[in-house]
Amino acid sequence: QVQLVESGGGLVQAGGSLRLSCAASGSIFGTNIMGWYRQAPGKQRELVATITNDGSTNYADSAKGRFTVSRDNAKNTVYLQMSSLKREDTAVHYCYARVLYGSTWYTFWGQGTQVTVSS
Repeated sequence: QVQLVESGGGLVQAGGSLRLSCAASGSIFGTNIMGWYRQAPGKQRELVATITNDGSTNYADSAKGRFTVSRDNAKNTVYLQMSSLKREDTAVHYCYARVLYGSTWYTFWGQGTQVTVSS
C-alpha cells in the first residue's frame, strides 16, 4: 500500500510561482510513474505532468514551458515547480503514483491540494 501526501498549494497572483511536493510512504520501488493531475470545478481530472523512475517526463500542453516535474527517489518525493501561473491553473492538484508490482499496475492518489491563482 502507498500513501501520498501533498503540500505546497495556496493562493498566488497571476504570473507568480508555486512549488508542490508529494511524499510517498510505502512500497514505491522498481518500475513506477509519479506525477500530478488537476481538477477544476465542473471539469474532469486532467494530466499535468508525470515522471518515471528513470526520469522520463510527460507534460500536458498547458504545462509545457511553464511547469517542471522532478523527483527525489531517495526521498520517494515528487515535485511540481509551477511558474507563470494563470487563472486557468486554479484547481485541486492531485499527486499520482502508478507502481508495477509483479505484472500488475496499481494506481494511488493523494488527497489533493488547492492551487488558486488570482488576477
